[in-house]
Amino acid sequence: MTTPPGDLALIAVAALWGALAGALLPRAVHRFSVPWEERDRGWRTHCPDGHPIRGWLGRARCARCAERAAPSYGPGGPRLTALTALVCAALAAATGLRPELVVWLLLAPAGVLLTAVDLRVRRLPDPLTLPFAAAALLLLAAAALLPEHAGDWTTAMLGALALGGGYLVLHLVNPGGMAYGDVKLALSTGAVLGWYGWATVMLGTFAAFLLGALYGGALAVLGRAGRKTVIAFGPFMLLGTFVGLLIGAYAA
Repeated sequence: MTTPPGDLALIAVAALWGALAGALLPRAVHRFSVPWEERDRGWRTHCPDGHPIRGWLGRARCARCAERAAPSYGPGGPRLTALTALVCAALAAATGLRPELVVWLLLAPAGVLLTAVDLRVRRLPDPLTLPFAAAALLLLAAAALLPEHAGDWTTAMLGALALGGGYLVLHLVNPGGMAYGDVKLALSTGAVLGWYGWATVMLGTFAAFLLGALYGGALAVLGRAGRKTVIAFGPFMLLGTFVGLLIGAYAA
């Protein structure tokens, strides 16, 4: 089966958007990557050598550290660029020219940002998770007003409440195994998965736990993790959501 030229153009535009957005993330990743024990500071305001950082978007590179061999202080821009472009292109291929595609393309860079921060410091900051949830519901509400959309906003809202409530129960039962940041992130993942129905919510949630379990099992087999090893679960929540969205959008 060949892809129509119009779809190829849409995928190319989405990939270009993702590449441009991803290239702006390294500085934000560094500024939000505050360890749990330093969370009262809010976010980082200086490079590792103590020079002030201006702005939130762009390369994580300090001009005053230019004399050093490695003036960069954040994650590699090419990796974030490539990852965000790939995510956006895949979402465009699965969703097609429907209103919710704009929502996915706007949320995708934030999802990559959350993934990078959680991998670096095993923490999902409130200034990212809570606005992410609000933005998901507001953007989907706007998409629901447009013709040709393939989802349901009511189910998206209920999905956010259901998944957030489910993760909250897991947090209360085992706070060490399910962090409170994951509970807040579940509001967002539940909303976007709920857009395509309850089956997509269950699929994306199952994929998150399956991928997390496989990763933890692989680390245990390699001797790099034990029963008390803390693993960042946010990236697996977002990856499971991505898998659910692709299947849900394609089937809608």
